[in-house]
Amino acid sequence: MRLDVVTIFPEYLEPLNVSLVGKARARGRLDVNVHDLRSWTYDRHNTVDDTPYGGGPGMVMKTEPWGDALDSALADGYEVGAHSPALIVPTPSGRPFTQELAVELSERPWLVFTPARYEGIDRRVMDEYATRMPVYEVSIGDYVLAGGEAAVLVITEAVARLLPGVLGNAESHRDDSFAPGAMANLLEGPVYTKPPEWRGHGIPDVLLSGHHGKIARWRRDEAMRRTTANRPDLIERCDPATLDKKDREMLSILGWSPDPEGHSSGRFWRRSEGVEQ
Repeated sequence: MRLDVVTIFPEYLEPLNVSLVGKARARGRLDVNVHDLRSWTYDRHNTVDDTPYGGGPGMVMKTEPWGDALDSALADGYEVGAHSPALIVPTPSGRPFTQELAVELSERPWLVFTPARYEGIDRRVMDEYATRMPVYEVSIGDYVLAGGEAAVLVITEAVARLLPGVLGNAESHRDDSFAPGAMANLLEGPVYTKPPEWRGHGIPDVLLSGHHGKIARWRRDEAMRRTTANRPDLIERCDPATLDKKDREMLSILGWSPDPEGHSSGRFWRRSEGVEQ
């Protein structure tokens, strides 16, 4: 996979040289190219922004530097045989970034990122490149950052670990929280390793039992507890077809009931009398 990132802070992308993403680059699974947007400015101040039409606070990133930078990055990629680019625009007003979207992006051969600063990029830039390639406007959460570079790091790591040959164990990502089909999209439960006792804290006996069926059941129950506590919306959206009898019993203990009579979805809703934690 090829990645191009156009930014006014190339140094912000240094973490792409370390950890999992760095290993993916070293193994040739990921070709990362970072471009300084200011290289495509033509005034003495290297200006990349201007005041917004219609007034209002803040500044807007200009069309000319972005257009020239993206044209150059695309030309470089095509010259070395890259194909089928997609433009990734980190923005608080974009669609939520999910594991499902990470999987979709991991299947594309070339991603071009446009992390913005200030009030964002002149809309005409996205409209122009939408005529040439798919454009994904993506939000990593309901909050506002100073710029989109942190989002680039988040998206890149989520995507890179899905590429073939990146994880040491090719099956590692299949049971991740939010992985498609993973435990009905429950959050992962707690995990433990040696030593068996630390500062007076032990580990659950079931994990020492050697009984794989009981261990799997415990892990699923703990996943349901954590999901109920931290992300009850995932239980509400859970497909009932992915739940067995034991799952339904645990959900009942945790304060969930099937849809009231008259609803055909079979999904669960939270009872008001409280939840066991």
